Amino acid sequence: MRRCVYAGSFDPITNGHLWMIEQGARLFDELVVAVGVNPAKAGTFPVEERLGFLREVLRPFSNARIERFEGQYLVHFARAAKAGYILRGIRSEGDYEYERTMRHINEDLDPGVTTVFLMPPRAIAEISSSFVKGLVGPQGWEAIVKKYVPEPVHRALVSRFGRGA
Repeated sequence: MRRCVYAGSFDPITNGHLWMIEQGARLFDELVVAVGVNPAKAGTFPVEERLGFLREVLRPFSNARIERFEGQYLVHFARAAKAGYILRGIRSEGDYEYERTMRHINEDLDPGVTTVFLMPPRAIAEISSSFVKGLVGPQGWEAIVKKYVPEPVHRALVSRFGRGA
């Protein structure tokens, strides 16, 4: 069985993340979507709420499951999950440089786990959680943000930050 881990903070999950999940579920027998928890960072959404968003949007993917991890390297989490692959997205040159370095370090830590890179289509290539959060606030933000996030996340953003905030 080809098992893969796709990890992130998913704070919040975006349509870019969702595209990666769709591709991972198509390419691998099982996809473990891992929510990384960094206790030093205050997220926009609590971890349990992020896990809830993922549960909603992962319903169509019978071969995807959700886990959380903290206090360990991703490659070690992948090995513990019996995954031979880590899925990572590359949106830009900056992502490439960072991910290339991490791929080599992960190989040093566990040469049995292979990193697989995907490049999203142009329409969603610029989307990140930080980008989405940066759009919240000015008049009309709700309609703009709606294009970049799944519906459960959009509802939560509007609920949390209000209309016309």
